[in-house]
Amino acid sequence: MFSRNNKNASKPGDQKQAQTVKPAVPSIISADLKMTGDLNSDGEIQVDGTIVGDIRTKTLLIGKSANIKGEIFADNVRVHGNVNGQIKARSVILAKTAHVIGDILHEDLSIETGAFLEGLCKRMTGSQLADSAKINLIEGNAAPAALESDTKKTATAS
Repeated sequence: MFSRNNKNASKPGDQKQAQTVKPAVPSIISADLKMTGDLNSDGEIQVDGTIVGDIRTKTLLIGKSANIKGEIFADNVRVHGNVNGQIKARSVILAKTAHVIGDILHEDLSIETGAFLEGLCKRMTGSQLADSAKINLIEGNAAPAALESDTKKTATAS
């Protein structure tokens, strides 16, 4: 039990590996900040300012004072402010203060009463969303044109 020859005894370095990794603090784009360019993160981003460019992240919170002009690729998106561009995410929540002009490609979608949405909503599986994001990276935004042709076919068929 207290033998020094015990091969299964834990080492001091093993305790560090056993500790869980705490989630990182979200990156915050404050209300007085205007950013032009693409934003990429593996964690959580909270936007209260203005972004002109595409956003790729795991979780995105768009505050009431936020203005985003560009495409959004994320696992989870919660919109309280303004978005002008396509949203591709597994889970999208539009709060009552949201104002979105653009298509939403989603797995789960929730729209609160009072939210403004002008665009196409299309449900996709997680793998379809991932494939769509890869196509955009490789071909330089080829997926929106493909979606647009699907939309025209749907509109003329009705």
